[in-house]
Amino acid sequence: MVWVPLRTARTDRRAPLRTSRGPTMSLEWLTDWSWSLDGLRDFIAAGIQSFRDCDSGALAAVGCLLVLFVWYCYHVGREQPRAYATVNALMQGAEANGVQNGYVYCHSPECACCSHHDGLNQKLYHNLQEYAKRYSWSGMGRIHKGIREQGRYLNSRPSIQKPEVFFLPDLPTTPYFSRDAQKHDVELLERNFQTILCEFETLYKAFSNCSLPQGWKMNSTPSGEWFTFYLVNQGLCVPRNCRRCPRTYRLLGSLRTCIGNNVFGNACISVLSPGTVIAEHYGPTNIRIRCHLGLKTPSNCELVVGGEPQCWAEGRCLLFDDSFLHTAFHEGPPEEGPRVVFMVDLWHPNVAAAERQALDFIFAPGR
Repeated sequence: MVWVPLRTARTDRRAPLRTSRGPTMSLEWLTDWSWSLDGLRDFIAAGIQSFRDCDSGALAAVGCLLVLFVWYCYHVGREQPRAYATVNALMQGAEANGVQNGYVYCHSPECACCSHHDGLNQKLYHNLQEYAKRYSWSGMGRIHKGIREQGRYLNSRPSIQKPEVFFLPDLPTTPYFSRDAQKHDVELLERNFQTILCEFETLYKAFSNCSLPQGWKMNSTPSGEWFTFYLVNQGLCVPRNCRRCPRTYRLLGSLRTCIGNNVFGNACISVLSPGTVIAEHYGPTNIRIRCHLGLKTPSNCELVVGGEPQCWAEGRCLLFDDSFLHTAFHEGPPEEGPRVVFMVDLWHPNVAAAERQALDFIFAPGR
């Protein structure tokens, strides 16, 4: 239906004029029309007659389109805009000051293990879609499934294994892994035991001059003292520390399964003083294996993962899944000195190469 102005003269400006092509209305008539009740009545009658003269099928189509448009506007209006923060920011949330599972969370704003956020799953899915657009959806089945149902997985896991941040489904679960799980990297670390130990001993001499030397971090424990010296912290290299342990840092580059550019990847020297107990807690994810190379292992020191105790041995690697409930303690005599391990995070052997690439993209530091 088209309303067009007519140039011919009219005696009754309130009456609609028609041509052989259908109902029309003069723009001039609209301008001059007096808004009386009679004029309003004639206007409505003209509109009704115009609709009657139009094809019923066309009117039905227009009506359907109008209904769809109104429905679309309604639903778009209801949606709230999604402000995507970085993965790190989402993982630095509400529970950093709380206590869960007996473990006192640290207060570091950089810690990816000690916080959660309701928007994390949305951000992870957004990152996965971005990765798939750049590369491929091939091999992303488990990651897609895990992100889509992350809340259910984390809430329904048995208390013995509850990763705090991300759970990848369908991975074999066991508290400890054999040395063959990552044989190449285990053997490489053990061959370089003396190199790592020498660099630690040089670092540790600084403790005689001050309580907490530069580069070391004090961690929260119910008793005793737990110090860490990070070379890689949540996927980010610590340049000053790496310069103080150059050979150990170069060794990391030779490991085949070391988690590097990923917030779940760490490498550090971990020191427990005598009388120290680390309260039970869970790690952030099950996609990694935590490897401890024993540097100094006094008596009465134990690691307990999933209720199973193990002891460290100097020059030997101990592999475990830290998404299981775990604790460590040093109850040896003070004269035996601290328990010291070199800790590095390796990929779980059942995470495929394509999945590793995608997870590095999704959980890249700063993303």
